[in-house]
Amino acid sequence: MKVPNLCIVGLAASLSAGPAFAQHEHSREGTPPERLGTVHFATSCSPEVEKDFDRSVALLHSFWFSEAIKAFQGVLAKDPGCAMAHWGIAMSWWGNPFGGFRPPKAIEDGTAAVENAKAAHAKTERERDYIAAVELSYKDAGTVDQRTRTLAYEKAMENVAAKYTDDTEARIFYALSLDQTNLPTDKTYANLLKAAEILEKEFKTQPDHPGIAHYIIHSYDVPPLAPRALDAANRYAKIAPDAPHALHMPSHTFTRVGHWQQSIETNLASAQAARKDKAPSEELHALDYQAYAYLQTAQDAAAKKVLDQIPAIGAQIQVNVAGGAAAAPAGWFALAAIPARYTLERNDWAGAAKLTPLETPFPWINAVTYFARALGAVRSGDPASAAKDVETLNALAAKLREAKDAYWTSQVEIQAKSAAAWIAFTEGKKDEGIALMRETAAMEDMTEKSAISPGPLKPAHELLGEMLLEAGKPADALAEFETTMKKEPNRFRGVYGAAIAAERASNASKAKQYYRELLQICERGDKSARPELEAARKAATD
Repeated sequence: MKVPNLCIVGLAASLSAGPAFAQHEHSREGTPPERLGTVHFATSCSPEVEKDFDRSVALLHSFWFSEAIKAFQGVLAKDPGCAMAHWGIAMSWWGNPFGGFRPPKAIEDGTAAVENAKAAHAKTERERDYIAAVELSYKDAGTVDQRTRTLAYEKAMENVAAKYTDDTEARIFYALSLDQTNLPTDKTYANLLKAAEILEKEFKTQPDHPGIAHYIIHSYDVPPLAPRALDAANRYAKIAPDAPHALHMPSHTFTRVGHWQQSIETNLASAQAARKDKAPSEELHALDYQAYAYLQTAQDAAAKKVLDQIPAIGAQIQVNVAGGAAAAPAGWFALAAIPARYTLERNDWAGAAKLTPLETPFPWINAVTYFARALGAVRSGDPASAAKDVETLNALAAKLREAKDAYWTSQVEIQAKSAAAWIAFTEGKKDEGIALMRETAAMEDMTEKSAISPGPLKPAHELLGEMLLEAGKPADALAEFETTMKKEPNRFRGVYGAAIAAERASNASKAKQYYRELLQICERGDKSARPELEAARKAATD
């Protein structure tokens, strides 16, 4: 299977919001220069802190929030009157815009940073406008929901970008705010396309800017748009190779287009960088994407090595939280998702049924294991145990509904309905099970996956295809697998399911086509990893 290699970009950056600066190169004696990309953010702070401030913003653009906070604090140590350094700390405490609801500590510390920024009396109206904008993200957090606050921030950044037309950073942060407020149910992708238009224009004049490449990937992080992000994905890891998230982020695009080996390679680098930085959540996030790619290519031994690493890394998150650090949803999610994926992707239903549920601060993360357990139990002949896990899933969905978390409520409801459909089907109510599974697939079609995950644990159309195969309806099953493959290209279970369905529907040419595709996808797969590959080899050569 042909996939493009990561390319190295060697272009000089041209910045319109101030003089051009070289790639940020800060180093200690005996260490190589730090490579974070090229950023210039004009401020009224002391000229002595200009380069330090630019480095701080470069860290912020690559979501290296812990280091960004330290860097902005370093700016304040040299220039205590730099109000924008407090702005940067407030932006850093907000964290990943796609990370869901903010824990109380993040709100508390971010609010304090905003108050410090206001108390520092910024010298320019532009700086005061930036500070007023970030304040809206935190203001009245106890009474105003997060969606309303993020929309207010987006509008404020739109005004800043319009008011200061020479300020490229304002346009970049405005584009990110559009991505942040994009609704997963908006199939017009209006916000994402608007953000991408802004960023693509800026990328032409600032090809070494880490935020632009990063946010282009997010702007196109949906199946129909993902191929448009390949250029940015191929370049971002080269722009800021010392930022762990910059090494991970290209895999969002590689996953969307099914370029599994590229995803593996960039996440190997990301996990190593995060480990060096003692950032367990970032490391686990990279490992989740890495494990997903290994499993799609039948590199099961490598996936097992990832699985074996996670208890020790997860213990570091527990220590961090116990020490007062904010809970890290990406890390918790990976702790739940990697074991679930390892069983489900290999059709190890008995293993899935035995998974131990996690108890995390996030109900939607806890749901991951219960979903895998429910599928494992019902598909290994224990619908009664599966029903208990479905009850738990429904209870978790109710908690999320009460918390007014509409997105994750819907995701957990999809999981509960999928498992319930299989219970009905297994108990002999085949038409009822198929109807409920079709309803669930339609629900999943109305939304998109979260950026926290490389993909659904088990796509609904794929589950429906497998159900239809068992019901003796291969032609209908083929249609469902092909629907899955449009949204989740090069998925092992989707391609193999399509091959089996085509074969049983007496479509020999299409069956052979899909078997050959599977062998290409798994060209690096373990020799005896899965019986499906042996069947594919035989069928492809007959």
